[in-house]
Amino acid sequence: MQQIQLTAAHLVQQVLENGRNLNQILEDTLRNKTAWKSSERGALQDLSFGTLRFYGQLRGVLGQLLEKPLEDQRIVFVLLVALYQLQYSKAGQHAVVDQAVQAVRTLNQRMSGLANAVLRNFLRNQEALMLGAERTPEGKFSHAAWWIDMLTAQYGKEVAAQILAVGNQHPPMTLRVNVRQHTVDQYAELLANEGQSGQFVAPDALLLDQPVSVDKLPGFFDGWVSVQDAGAQCAAGLLDVKDGMRVLDACAAPGGKTAHLLELYELDLWAVDKDAKRLHRVDENLQRLHLQAKLVLGDAELPSQWWNGKPFDRILADVPCSASGVVRRHPDIKWLRRREDISAFARQQLDIVQALWSTLAVGGKMLYVTCSVFSQENEGVIAAFLAKQKDATRLPIRLPNGSTGQLVPSDLQDGFFYALLQKNS
Repeated sequence: MQQIQLTAAHLVQQVLENGRNLNQILEDTLRNKTAWKSSERGALQDLSFGTLRFYGQLRGVLGQLLEKPLEDQRIVFVLLVALYQLQYSKAGQHAVVDQAVQAVRTLNQRMSGLANAVLRNFLRNQEALMLGAERTPEGKFSHAAWWIDMLTAQYGKEVAAQILAVGNQHPPMTLRVNVRQHTVDQYAELLANEGQSGQFVAPDALLLDQPVSVDKLPGFFDGWVSVQDAGAQCAAGLLDVKDGMRVLDACAAPGGKTAHLLELYELDLWAVDKDAKRLHRVDENLQRLHLQAKLVLGDAELPSQWWNGKPFDRILADVPCSASGVVRRHPDIKWLRRREDISAFARQQLDIVQALWSTLAVGGKMLYVTCSVFSQENEGVIAAFLAKQKDATRLPIRLPNGSTGQLVPSDLQDGFFYALLQKNS
């Protein structure tokens, strides 16, 4: 466990000091840990994700325990990981402290006594220290202060607090049943035969009562089912697709929405993404599901470089965004994003929609999608587009929560925004 603590601390430090993507560095690290057991790999993921999930709170606790800031930041991150374990894991407290002290000793022997004192002081005064961390917004909600302010201004204190709380939860695991293979009821029965259960949360979606690894899902590798959030599964129904249509999925990777459309309809579907590695993931997903699409390496902002001039009947514009609606799956995002990033995303999103509009047939429809909860990327972009594009009309839609556009994160789904646009003559 000492080595796992050290590795987790290093990953968290890489994210917060060097702006690294947690999923990527975790993947790179585990690739080099071939001797590690699956339980050790899972522990590393839990410690790195958990420490970042509650970083604001843990930092507030550590600030109370230190008389002055530590110069050696490596020690800081080991202590943060240990505090996460003591507060949120089921590991034995004394074992966590002893292992953390040993980990600190390997980095800086002179600091081991301080580490021991800090962690044992936390155990003696745990409740008071946790309450003390709540004196600042970052300590209370474990999100960046600007993020909290923006949500509060947009949604009000009560709803913002709910969104922030959901952002600190473990994400739900939702399945999308491939209806070319089984009905949802049939697959639910297959799960029950394996001792698993879930609830229906969308036409093709099952929210599992307990998350499992994909190798425990009946027929996963045969294409019977995929893992996809219920909020993301709304896209296929909202796009108003019919068999035989020519459809573009722009910014398609990793291919969940592409596959869902092809599971439901017979389509001439183009899946475009500018990242070759991510486009390869689309191909892998389609192969597993026994589906076919035309895969195109290209930039959605520059359709002239890849489009053949034949208009699309439908376009799914799942544009790059802040990912503020899915932070419980990617807790590093809460600390890597900056306030100015939101306006930069909004400008890029508007550019993409305007560029793709020229490829849409008259009478065709475009579904604008983000996994953001910030209105500047959502209603703001749509308003700016409609003000410039006089041949565009926004069509009414209805989401599962009764909203006409914004899905806020909840126990059932992540946060998404949808807007359906039609091209007039």
